[in-house]
Amino acid sequence: MKPNYKNWMPKGMIWSAAAGCAVCLALALLFGLTTLTSGTWKTVLTILFAVGAAVCVVATVWMTLLYRAFSYDGRRQMSRQIIDGVAAKVVLPEGGCGLDVGCGSGALTIAVAKCNPQARMIGIDRWGVEYSSFSKNLCEENARAEGVTNTSFAKGNALKLDFADETFDAVCSNYVYHNIPSRDRQEILMETLRVLKKGGTFAIHDIFSRQKYGDMQMFVQRLKNMGYERVELIDTTKGLFMSHWEASWMALKGSAILVGKK
Repeated sequence: MKPNYKNWMPKGMIWSAAAGCAVCLALALLFGLTTLTSGTWKTVLTILFAVGAAVCVVATVWMTLLYRAFSYDGRRQMSRQIIDGVAAKVVLPEGGCGLDVGCGSGALTIAVAKCNPQARMIGIDRWGVEYSSFSKNLCEENARAEGVTNTSFAKGNALKLDFADETFDAVCSNYVYHNIPSRDRQEILMETLRVLKKGGTFAIHDIFSRQKYGDMQMFVQRLKNMGYERVELIDTTKGLFMSHWEASWMALKGSAILVGKK
């Protein structure tokens, strides 16, 4: 049995863009080559739908390239590289427990559990409609396929974690928080760190651009001022997980991993 971690670029989004292209192209031809309309309206509608078709073509090609780069079965396998890289930075003590926020298909939860067989991992996710192919059942099936027994999965909300303060020995996450509509994503990070035990470690990979997160260097200093033993923001777009060129065309500029110890 082989695990199925799906793809970070859902096929449904690619097919939607392709369908939009087909519809726009058909309408551009309809208005441009028939007498359905005439004069200014004919020109405006033809140009409008032709531009729409062009935009959808670009979107379809871009998302298809993303799908190929992220595929676990493809040549690049960027997803696997990122998951393994983040998991390697999560260390759990004997009998400890870690939390993966936004576990999706369970890839990071399972990878951390495999690196720390002496501990256990809990993965939570809301499994929304945007990634409808991801589910708790899929996570559990992937864990069984990997022969991993020290994991469990549950529904959860990253904005308000259903756990008491200082519950976990480690917390981790990968490309989750930038997808959550919020005016202050730094506070989402603080909610995750709230459930981390004193002395626990964290590894959070995301697109930490100023536009999405504000000044992350100030956030790093904030944690240090709060007494965190070690905090570091490591750029992952300079060869660690991807090249600068890949980060640029894949819209992943600002990707970094926030690591440290509370």
